[in-house]
Amino acid sequence: MPYETILVEREGPTAIITINRPKALNALNATVLDEFIAAFGELERDSSVRVVIVTGSGEKAFVAGADIGELAALPNAEAATQKARAGHLVTQRIEHSRLPVIMAINGFALGGGLELAMAGDIRVAASTAKVGQPEVNLGIIGGFGGTQRLPRLVGSGMASYLLLTGEMISADEAKAANLVEKVVPPDQLMSEAKRIASVIASKGPLAIAATKRVIHKGLQTDLHSALELEATTFGGVAVTSDAREGLKAFLEKRPPNFTGS
Repeated sequence: MPYETILVEREGPTAIITINRPKALNALNATVLDEFIAAFGELERDSSVRVVIVTGSGEKAFVAGADIGELAALPNAEAATQKARAGHLVTQRIEHSRLPVIMAINGFALGGGLELAMAGDIRVAASTAKVGQPEVNLGIIGGFGGTQRLPRLVGSGMASYLLLTGEMISADEAKAANLVEKVVPPDQLMSEAKRIASVIASKGPLAIAATKRVIHKGLQTDLHSALELEATTFGGVAVTSDAREGLKAFLEKRPPNFTGS
């Protein structure tokens, strides 16, 4: 279906969602959030989709933040709370999805943009990208998960630095802080994201979905409980048809043919 603020493309088992508001530096307004949820849901229901790449339109910005005009128009605390929850709905949908999500950060990823990126499974940044959580410069705080996901990714010290100063850091600094996994030249960003997506798409989809689920759920509990979660999940995956095929293919020295069953 056509969308007003996003583009959705398919390249085999990889889907690409592009936030398409270049004149607004791809800022996240209510329409973007609603359309992202709708498009992502369609992709999740399509069993031929194995991986999603999210990026921004143009060369300047991945997503420069939430829509400031909408934030300025919030009439009361309840409306502001609901705005934050709308952002959480998007980021949690990404995290809880069976689909691995690669964030291709092509420019500014600030505020809500960085919060969106942090919900992804893998972040690849152009060497020209800048990231940050500048909300305190506006007298507000991160509302789309920044105060919670950032410490989990980079530790409380670096998270406090970014959240309390509002300063931006470069792509290389973000990689050093474990905020992004890879930094590449701008003209190689999408090709590298697609390469990673192709590698993931070639694996058993049940194993990929289970691995993502165990990572995210395990981080929300203690180690003992997380290890038990891993054991029971391994037990379920190890007896699937895909597992039988993968093990047989290895022994027969041939590529596996995974069907998602």
